[in-house]
Amino acid sequence: MKHLLKNWMGAGMLLLASSLVAQTKTPVYQNLNAPIEDRIEDALLRMTLEEKVAMIHAQSKFCSPGVARLGIPENWTSDGPHGIRAEVFWDEWDQAGWTNDSCMAFPALTCLAATWNPEMASLYGKSIGEEARYRNKNILLGPGVNIYRLPLNGRNFEYMGEDPYLASKMVVPYIQGVQKNHVAACVKHYALNNQELDRDHINVNVSDRALYEIYLPAFKAAVQEGGAWAIMGAYNQYKNQHSCHNQYLLNDILKRDWKFDGVVISDWGGVHNTNESIHNGLDMEFGSWTNGLTWSASNAYDNYYLAVPYLNLLRSGKEDVKILDEKVRRVLRLIFRTNMAPTRSFGSFVSDEHRLAGRTIAEEGIVLLQNKNNVLPVDVNKTRKIAVIGENAIKMMTIGGGSSSLKAKYETSPLKGIQDRAAKNNVEVVYERGYVGETSAQQDGMSVADIKDDRSAEQLLNDAINAAKTADWVIFVGGLNKHEFQDSEGNDRKTMDLPYGQDKLISELVKANPKTAVVILSGNAVSMPWVNQVPAIVETWYNGSEAGSALASILFGDVNPSGKLPFSFPVNLKDNGAIALGAYPGDNKNVTYSEDILVGYRWHDTKKIKPLFAFGHGLSYTQFAYGKLSINKKAIAQGEKLTVAIPVKNIGQRAGAEIVQLYIRDEKSSLPRPEKELKGFSKINLQAGEEKTVTFTIEPEMLQFYDDRQGAWVAEPGKFEVLIGASAVDIRQKVDFNLQ
Repeated sequence: MKHLLKNWMGAGMLLLASSLVAQTKTPVYQNLNAPIEDRIEDALLRMTLEEKVAMIHAQSKFCSPGVARLGIPENWTSDGPHGIRAEVFWDEWDQAGWTNDSCMAFPALTCLAATWNPEMASLYGKSIGEEARYRNKNILLGPGVNIYRLPLNGRNFEYMGEDPYLASKMVVPYIQGVQKNHVAACVKHYALNNQELDRDHINVNVSDRALYEIYLPAFKAAVQEGGAWAIMGAYNQYKNQHSCHNQYLLNDILKRDWKFDGVVISDWGGVHNTNESIHNGLDMEFGSWTNGLTWSASNAYDNYYLAVPYLNLLRSGKEDVKILDEKVRRVLRLIFRTNMAPTRSFGSFVSDEHRLAGRTIAEEGIVLLQNKNNVLPVDVNKTRKIAVIGENAIKMMTIGGGSSSLKAKYETSPLKGIQDRAAKNNVEVVYERGYVGETSAQQDGMSVADIKDDRSAEQLLNDAINAAKTADWVIFVGGLNKHEFQDSEGNDRKTMDLPYGQDKLISELVKANPKTAVVILSGNAVSMPWVNQVPAIVETWYNGSEAGSALASILFGDVNPSGKLPFSFPVNLKDNGAIALGAYPGDNKNVTYSEDILVGYRWHDTKKIKPLFAFGHGLSYTQFAYGKLSINKKAIAQGEKLTVAIPVKNIGQRAGAEIVQLYIRDEKSSLPRPEKELKGFSKINLQAGEEKTVTFTIEPEMLQFYDDRQGAWVAEPGKFEVLIGASAVDIRQKVDFNLQ
């Protein structure tokens, strides 16, 4: 009996010891070396129904819960895509008043696109990803790749222009740069977001061709080439379903066809229905205003469509937990890729490297639109006084614009940048306002510089003219700003014209001093009735903390401008397709873009409408000569490739960079096609007198169009033409070939 008892006790102690070892053994989901899918399944098995539902909706304005019991961290989002937004209170939109959340403001994405340089996109993503990581954000709400269809969209400044190929090539390295920091890039706004007016409900009608050829390529590249870990749905509807829970966009295209394994996140307030939210592809719900609650209501999170309403359906058996589990898998996958990744750096914040990155991107993206008689750069040897005129020379531009508004550590204004640079050569700089636009002391909950001016409009104009008369050079700094009905989320522009009487002021300044350069700050095209009067025009975008320094380096010639437009500047509004055909803004319920695939330069080319400044246009302080275009074969078959090569030489007196653009024309097709389409580009740096050969590879996929009769991409045999140019209208060389 004692022997049996001893054996029983020994076995019991062994079982107890084994149990203790099992309890102290690291769970699979916490094992950083285990395959990520094994970690997901292990964590999922350990979670309660309530914990699963909690994980797929917000618990504050900008975060969603993890599972504290299991040591799974929360998800923290930050508005991007131009910098890490200031902290707000947990349950309010107001600024939290932190003293250590002032970020580096990077240039707007229109500027990044204008660099036409994927290396700059990679640098941008790496830098902003480091800032997000430092602030412990694991989801960056950006970048934006919605297509620029018309110059009234208040949110165009957040996007990458009108061409799907350019946007595709720029978004991929941005995403990869961000996610190297174990921060998820959340690409937005998927899809068809063209206007802020009626944005929360407008149903966008486009053909399948327009959807697949124009709107989807950048998102597809973001998923399949960039490996994006998150996608944000748009506010608008498509096929009468809101984009944040849309069967066609999310389940059919994104998840089924593209094999997206990341998280679909709603835009704030973009969810409208529990049933559709469950079944139509949404994974995480943020910022909803449910049950009639206003947008500022507190502690409304249990009322969210994917919160208690969903939980009750699951408890009653009316919804299958398998659908919930798939959503939670995606959220866990995101957490294991970010907050619970095996290796994760600490990041960095407003570092010298980030300052340099911001300035370099801005300098590469600034576009020299016009430079008659080479009046720029400013010749400091012949200049003793410069008159800087215009409100935008002193106005803060990092604040405002909606969700991209930033609390920047610093912002160098154009005036300060010009003053600092001029001082190096003892050039005097005088400033006059010229006009008064917005003078509010507060914007987006933050204080802005006091720029009130009590002078009358007439006095402001006269003082500016007098300053111009006595200066060797006039630099007018105007354009748009980030207030409502300009470049700002929530409202569209009402006109293409410059506000606050700037057109009259510019005309008067040129009369007073012909040596006048006009600098436009904007994220949109503007009309320029004075274009033939002004010798020099510069588009400088919203360039963040280093805006003024970058602008000055271009104006004074320290950096040779190399940016080119990522969208067309029409002469006037009626030259835009959506306006000409009466599509925009729709009837409050639907908008139908009957110009279809003819967006931007595709419209101008096909309809033979001359733009003010063409897509891809941008000048340099040097000149480039294009040699003879060569092609390695005159015919290819399906599956084959061909190469084209063209020598480009810097024939000027200083180093510079040229963006060589490749377009393709289909001579004859069964469906109408644009006159030509961008299918390649290369930015090359050349010393004075240097020549390089630029080579492009053409593959049959580049010749395809989407045939909505078949629901498939097709490349029809026949004759094609390769066009190489410096812009969409400046074509230097052509060569044809046949697809057999």
